[in-house]
Amino acid sequence: MTLKWRPVIAFFYCQNIPEGGWEERLAIEKKHKGAVRLFPIPCSGRIDGVHLLRALEEFADGAIVATCPPGGCLNFEGNLWARKRAETSRKLIKSIGLEGERILIVEGTAGKSLDLMGLAEGFLQKISLIGPSPVLYPKDMPPGTGVGFSLKGESVHDYC
Repeated sequence: MTLKWRPVIAFFYCQNIPEGGWEERLAIEKKHKGAVRLFPIPCSGRIDGVHLLRALEEFADGAIVATCPPGGCLNFEGNLWARKRAETSRKLIKSIGLEGERILIVEGTAGKSLDLMGLAEGFLQKISLIGPSPVLYPKDMPPGTGVGFSLKGESVHDYC
């Protein structure tokens, strides 16, 4: 019996973007049933490289950070800090041999809403092409039998 690998992504997004509402979150979670783990944060500037790296280490094949548009952050520069931290994390994982494409940062555009569902689906497809994370699935371990991570009973604040 061969177990089929299914990519899992961590999706960190600013709660202040209009698309970050409860209905959108429920729709994504219902459609992707565990393949997309959503982490709403008060401001994208609160994201730290440790959050991205921990997600990649413990459960995710990839991570997305969605921010407000440039100049649209309620906390002035939160989205700029998020971009710098995600880019630093991307460089770090590349330096240890992982694909930098496993971390994606998406900025909103002024006057245009972010399609969180579309972002999640597009990134899942991209990660499917890249393949399973060698951190979670060592070469001697078949996909689908790797380590798992569960946030049962924990809130995003426990994780972040």
